[in-house]
Parts: sequence; structure tokens; C-alpha cells
Amino acid sequence: MVAEAAARVGGRDPVLLLQDYGQLVLAPLPGRGLAVGEPVPIDGSPAGAAFLNGAPVEEPLADGMRVYLPLLDGGDEVGVLALTLDAVDDDDRLFLRRLAALVADLLVTKSGYTDRIFQARRLEPMTVAAEIQWSLLPPLTMTVPRVAVAGILEPAYRVAGDSFDYALNDDVLHVATIDAMGHGLDAATMATVAIGAYRHARRADIGLAEIYAFMDRAIAEQFGPDHFVTAQMMRLDTGTGLLQWVNAGHPQPLLIRDHVVVERLESETTLPVGFGGEEPVISERALRHGDRVLCFTDGLVEEREPGGEQFGEDQLIDWVNRVERSQSGVRAVVRALSHVLKEKRGGHTSDDATLFLIEWR
Repeated sequence: MVAEAAARVGGRDPVLLLQDYGQLVLAPLPGRGLAVGEPVPIDGSPAGAAFLNGAPVEEPLADGMRVYLPLLDGGDEVGVLALTLDAVDDDDRLFLRRLAALVADLLVTKSGYTDRIFQARRLEPMTVAAEIQWSLLPPLTMTVPRVAVAGILEPAYRVAGDSFDYALNDDVLHVATIDAMGHGLDAATMATVAIGAYRHARRADIGLAEIYAFMDRAIAEQFGPDHFVTAQMMRLDTGTGLLQWVNAGHPQPLLIRDHVVVERLESETTLPVGFGGEEPVISERALRHGDRVLCFTDGLVEEREPGGEQFGEDQLIDWVNRVERSQSGVRAVVRALSHVLKEKRGGHTSDDATLFLIEWR
């Protein structure tokens, strides 16, 4: 279908490129009439620029113009459509934007009943625990007029106990980040129950304190008193900018203003879910337009550097400030931050690590 539609405007060599799980490259999706080639690096490529910025990129060639179109499905982006035309005018651009939107919608729909899309994104073997975690996740990014979010998990192909979830219900953004104790399938199973309990409670329209209590009971009843999940649950009123949250054992989120970390969002913490904590204190902060809030799990800062010292929050803040000055959208910031932090921590991750960024627009 893609090749036939592209041919209507004289397009040739169409290729569908999907982001791999590690967010390093865009991998081609095989299909009838589609060109097949090697994965394309996201950094430094026209396709990567279209993907990160969510805007078309046109690359002049000796025999025409190579056009890279982001595949936007609502607030999410699933990949890039690339094709070559002899020349491009405004009518072509309008048609191609509509084609890209249709292709994005088809990819999202088809991913519900075929494995080919997942297989194209997978560039190395994935553990069973990671398979479970990726099946739980919402889209990694969402961008709407009032708010934008982006998240990333490490290590992408071996993650087990970390996860996040969010939903935009009318004017309220709901967010949860979790870190289940342990590793492997045990951690993945606990994370599955925690996310399931969070969604169930959230959809019952109860308050943050009640959500905490419901998750706490679910983990305690299923796994007993010696198991726990650290968690952070948030609500952001996208009309007023009022942020409310409950912190159950997570590191304090960072408030970013004008591309600089201005403070840690200090709050009273309660016990991790599963330990039977008392009713939690709900913290509040009024955000300003353009403020960003970065949530992260302890695997990011407790990792040891090559010299043996703990990476720590001070280094994290320093790198957040550097990346914020060099990147723009939340997707690009989270991705660049994850990759540079992994490099600075010695190129490996011995524990799961999660980054989740919220921008009130």
C-alpha cells in the first residue's frame, strides 16, 4: 500500500523506518514494494532529525529529493517514512503528510495482531522479563498542546523491575513510575501487578492517597511482607499547572526551568508499596509554563563509575543541564540524557534505570 501510494506522486525507493528498543537506530520494516537496507543511526542522519524533531526533512540528491516524514499517530511517533521524488512542491508535501499519518495509524493498528513490527525493532535478543515490561508500557512519548511526556527504560533488552505508566484524562495528566525489588522474572511479575493495580485504581477515579493504599494491598496480598515496589504517583492539572504527587521511596524529582535544574522537589516520603505504610502526605507545587519535571529511579544514580565511585545525583544534575541546553523536545532530551548517562557510568547498567520527563506547555 505504501509503495503504491508513494508512486502516485512519483515517489520511489520507499522505506519504513522504526525506532529500535534501545533508541539508537531506525530499523527498516520489510514489506512488499519497500526498500530494504541497513539500520540508520538516529544521531546525525536526516531520518533521525525527522524522527527527533517530528518534522519532515528534505535531502537534495543528484537525481531528486529524498523526503523523510515522521510517522505521527496522535501524540505519539512510531517511525519515519522515507522516499525519493524528482522534485517536491506544496501539493506533494500535503499528500505526503496525509500519507504519513495514514501509515502511522496502520502501523499502530497492525501492531495489535502481528509480530513483524516488534521484530523489526528488535536488534538483539530480549529477555522474557523485558518482553513482559515492554508489553505493559504506554507509548514512550505523548505530545499535545498543554503537556508533553517522554520516558525511557534501561537496559532496553534486559529490563525487569522498572516501568512507568501515564494517562491524560480530560485536563489531568496521571503519571506513575515504579521500581520492583529484585531482578528477572520475579521483578517483572511484581511490576506487572503494581502497574495493573495503579491502572485499576486510577480508572476508578480515586485520589492519590487511595491509589497508594490500593497498590500497597495488591503487592502485600500477592507477594507477602518481604516484597516491595518503590513508586511515585503524580497528577498534573494541565489547565492550572498544579502538580501533586506521592513519593513511596523514589529519588526526589528534579524541577527544570529555562533548561536548568532549579531544585529537587522535596517531599515527605512514605513506605514503598507492599510494606503497609500509613496514609501518605500529598505534596503540591504550582508549575510555570515551560517547566519540566524529571522523574528517575535509583538505578540511574546508584550505578558505580569505572573508578568505583557512585555516579550520584550531583553528576546527574550536571548532565541534565548540559543536555537541556543542547536538545529541544522532551523525546530528544530523554533519549540523549539516557545515552550520555549510560556512557558516563561506564557503558553498562547493572540495575534497571528509568527516566520520565514531563513538560507543562
